[in-house]
Amino acid sequence: MTEGTEVTEVTTRYGLGRWHIDEPSGRAIAQLAIGHGAGGGVESPVLNVVAEAMVAAGFRVGSFEQPWRVSGRRIAGPPAQLDAAWCESMPVFADLALPLVVGGRSAGARVACRTSGAVAALAVVALAFPLHPPGRPDKSRVAELPTGPVLVVQGDRDPSGSAVEVVEAGSGCAGLTVLPIPGADHSLRVWRQGPITQREADEILALGVRRWALSTVRGNHR
Repeated sequence: MTEGTEVTEVTTRYGLGRWHIDEPSGRAIAQLAIGHGAGGGVESPVLNVVAEAMVAAGFRVGSFEQPWRVSGRRIAGPPAQLDAAWCESMPVFADLALPLVVGGRSAGARVACRTSGAVAALAVVALAFPLHPPGRPDKSRVAELPTGPVLVVQGDRDPSGSAVEVVEAGSGCAGLTVLPIPGADHSLRVWRQGPITQREADEILALGVRRWALSTVRGNHR
C-alpha cells in the first residue's frame, strides 16, 4: 500500500470488510485482488511486495481486509465465512472490463483458490499456500488448488508444505507453476544465515509474480 491507497468499505453478511486499492500511473491492463492470512492483515510485507510490483506492471491492486480483522477480532472465521465475505465484496473492487487475477497469503491463498471459479478469475497467485497443517502431511489440501493457471510461491522451509512438497502433491494439477524461495519459511521470510538475503527473496517474489501474471494475462488475450 502507498500514500495514495484508496480505502473502500463494503458490507458483507459477516460484517464490514475493506478494500485497500492502489491504481497504476497509467491505464490499467488487468487487476489483482489479494487477501491476507489468518495471522496478519493487509500490511503484510509479502502482500506489499507483490502489490508494489504489480502496480508498477500496470495492474490495479486491491488488498481485501476480512471482516474479522476489521472488527478487531484476533481469530479468523471459518473457511465458509472467509469465502463468502471475499465473494460478496468482489463486485466492489472488480472492474468487469479488466482481466481478474486473485490471490493471497496462506489462508488468503486458500480463499482465492477455493473461490476462483465463483468470481470468474483468470488465474490465481497463492503465496505460501498451506498445503497441510504443520507436521501433518497426511492432511493434504491439494484438492483446493483450482484447475487453470495457478502460481504457488513457496518457501523451502515452510512447515505447512515446502516447495518440493507442493510440486510433488500438485503433479496432476493442470496449469500449476511453483516458484520456490530458497531458505524461506511460511511467512516467506529467510533467516540471517540462509542461502539468500531477505532483499533477494523479495526480488525473486516480485519478479516471479510479475512475469507470471503478465505472461498469463497476455496469453489469454492473444
